[in-house]
Amino acid sequence: MKGVGRLIRRAQTCQSLCPSHLTSRRLIYSRTPSFGVFGNRSSMFVSNSESSLASSLLPLQWTHFGGQRRSMFIQTQSTPNPASLMFYPGKAVMEVGSADFPNARSAMNSPLAKTLYGIDGITRVFFGSDFITVTKSDDASWDLLKPEIFAAIMDFYSSGQPLFLDSQTAAAMDTAIHEDDSETVAMIKELLETRIRPAVQDDGGDIEYRGFDPDTGIVKLKMQGACSGCPSSSVTLKSGIENMLMHYVPEVKGVEQELDAEDEDGTLAGQME
Repeated sequence: MKGVGRLIRRAQTCQSLCPSHLTSRRLIYSRTPSFGVFGNRSSMFVSNSESSLASSLLPLQWTHFGGQRRSMFIQTQSTPNPASLMFYPGKAVMEVGSADFPNARSAMNSPLAKTLYGIDGITRVFFGSDFITVTKSDDASWDLLKPEIFAAIMDFYSSGQPLFLDSQTAAAMDTAIHEDDSETVAMIKELLETRIRPAVQDDGGDIEYRGFDPDTGIVKLKMQGACSGCPSSSVTLKSGIENMLMHYVPEVKGVEQELDAEDEDGTLAGQME
């Protein structure tokens, strides 16, 4: 919850900040989690703390990725969504932006995402800057899924394969400011990129800017990763994102979440269960 909490605190304290700072501010947020060194798989250890380390020392062997499997430490971290868990491989995942895979079909262009979807019980995969968020079904157990996810991640990074098969696949550029963007839209995008997105990524997810309606003042956003379907996502939208945008950008009157077809199908399925 640290990301959501930090976002809400920012929104609550933004009254003391001058809105004029927005046009000249470029704040950079970074997280530097600590990682271990190569360990021993036979003594795999996962603590009960919120952020735990799992180590693996595997003999060199050929894997289904066509490379050799080597040992690496993978750090796991819980998220506000009990069905989602963050996995830190100890190296960069996405160089720029993020990538969300809401279903197996969308994962076909990524060898890692495709393999993770091959694990029974996985319902969503998300790539962040230095983490991979995996979401499971309600009836699946993390105790059974974690070893398979660890192995899939280690296999991928030892194989040397690219994250995406199509080298032209672009990272999300939803908050890139274009020449034809109005001043209002440019301010919204800058706030999302510099103030809001880093806090949401702390909780294993991301947000995608979907548009702004100048007539109604509504900003459309799409929650991704662990934030999609998370019980606290409505709190994030209203108490954090909406308050901050409305404070800095008077033209904004509200924030709404936009769902794609696959998200709506998942919501309906969950309600039927």
